Amino acid sequence: MTLLLVTQLKFARSEFSRCLEGVSEEDAVHRIEPMNCISWFIGHLAVQENFYWVYMAQGKTIYTDLNDLVGYNRPPSTPPIEEMWKTWRDITQTANFYLDTLPIEKLETNIHFDGTQSRETIGIMLLRNIYHYWFHTGEAHAVRQMLGHKDLPTFVGDMSKVNYFHDRQI
Repeated sequence: MTLLLVTQLKFARSEFSRCLEGVSEEDAVHRIEPMNCISWFIGHLAVQENFYWVYMAQGKTIYTDLNDLVGYNRPPSTPPIEEMWKTWRDITQTANFYLDTLPIEKLETNIHFDGTQSRETIGIMLLRNIYHYWFHTGEAHAVRQMLGHKDLPTFVGDMSKVNYFHDRQI
C-alpha cells in the first residue's frame, strides 16, 4: 500500500501540473525578475526528486546536467518547457519505483548512499519535497497572473480521491 506521505506528494505533483496546464512555450520561458521562469520551476522540482528518490534512494543516475541548469543557487535559465516536462515525467516515474514500495518503518530512517547518509530522515525528505511543490505551485500561479493569464485553476483542487489514512485506500 502506498504511504500517506507518498500519496500527498503525488497530489502535490498533480496540483503543480494542473496549475501549469496550457502554458505556452513563450510564457514558460518569460522571466519576471527576480523570479525564475515557469519552465525553470518544472526542472527545479525534478532536480530535487532526482536527487532524493532516484540518486540517493536507488543509486541511479539520470539527467546528470539538470542540476547545473535549474538547481538551487544556479544562475537563472530559461529551458524549453517540453524538455522540462519530459525530464520531470521521467524522473517522477523513476522515483515512483522507490516511493511506491516504501514501507512505513523506513520513514524514521536515513538513506545511505555513496558511503554517507542523508542529513534528514526519509519522512522529513518527503515533507520537504511536498512543501517544495506547494511553494513553487504558488509562485508559478503568481507568474501566470502577472503574465495576464485568465481562468486559472483554483487551489486546492479535488481531494476526494486523496488518501488521508495510513491503513486504508479511498
